[in-house]
Amino acid sequence: AGGKFNFTHEKGDERMKLYSNEIVFRGHPDKICDQISGAILDECLKQDKYTRAGIECALKNNRIYIFGEITTNAKIDRAEIARRVLKDIGYREEFQVVENISEQSRDIAIGVDHLGAGDQGMMFGYACNDTKELLPLAQVILIKFAKEYDKLVHINPDVFYPDGKAQITGYYDQNFKLKDIKDFTISYQNNEKNRFVTDAEIKAIAMTICREYGIHIQSFLINPTGKFLTGGPYADSGLTGRKIVVDAYQSFANVGGGCMNGKDPTKVDISGAHKARELAKRILKEKRLTWCELQLSYAIGLEKPLAIYIDSDKGNLPVSTNMIEECKPARIIRDLHLLEPRYEEWAKFGHFANEE
Repeated sequence: AGGKFNFTHEKGDERMKLYSNEIVFRGHPDKICDQISGAILDECLKQDKYTRAGIECALKNNRIYIFGEITTNAKIDRAEIARRVLKDIGYREEFQVVENISEQSRDIAIGVDHLGAGDQGMMFGYACNDTKELLPLAQVILIKFAKEYDKLVHINPDVFYPDGKAQITGYYDQNFKLKDIKDFTISYQNNEKNRFVTDAEIKAIAMTICREYGIHIQSFLINPTGKFLTGGPYADSGLTGRKIVVDAYQSFANVGGGCMNGKDPTKVDISGAHKARELAKRILKEKRLTWCELQLSYAIGLEKPLAIYIDSDKGNLPVSTNMIEECKPARIIRDLHLLEPRYEEWAKFGHFANEE
């Protein structure tokens, strides 16, 4: 994560930094809503690439609320899409759907139809040389762990239930490289049958992943209350856009102010964030940096970004005219192929979990 932090913690004879990051599983109520929003957008874009959408969902008990704005020629069954997503995640209950959708404001279209940004705001992109994914190692470990847990839910659904989250509290050296894990905290929903066996299976998965990177886990904290039987929307409510840190860099970098799920790519909250990530990776490689963080900012209806700010372990870096041109929303959409249906997939484990 590139030496961005300065706090220290004693570990043996070394001065180490103690830092935490978190992921939520696909079946977490907030993540469910993110995926439903993304799935509805995907179906709209398959039929109409000019779809304009800001789709949000809320979830509690057996009721789904789908609301927001959609302007599209696509003919879709939003309720059926939502139920399909829940089934894919691993929920077996029957869900009622309440919809309240209006068209996108024509005031927004005035600027967007002339290739301007669909909103104001700032977005951040980040990259570091910790891993081949150019993401912090602890983030990569948690993404892999969440994907392995998702497999357990589908292989053994009578034992492993969809809801849960995981957190790493790690020791970092003076260059902010993960050296060891102090606590690997895992809260996973299960039916309490053979709890000792299932806990051992969960630990084994985590240790196998960490072993790939030469990382040792000092301590596991698994279901610290002692029980996690009731979960999902029956234990918590869900809402699209409430996990923007999980979607981005899990606290290792700044995060923009907007949700990335359920929005068509004229909304720079999504397109700008992905462009900023792409630029951060490119600059990291070209300049041979340890870490790079880039901020973009926009005003609604304007074509060019208001500003581009680049920070790195070698200090602030200059911005070229070509980069400004690259960051026009229409150019971003074209260059990054953002009209392709991929938004449900991005919402599952974080937006940068499946990069090529």
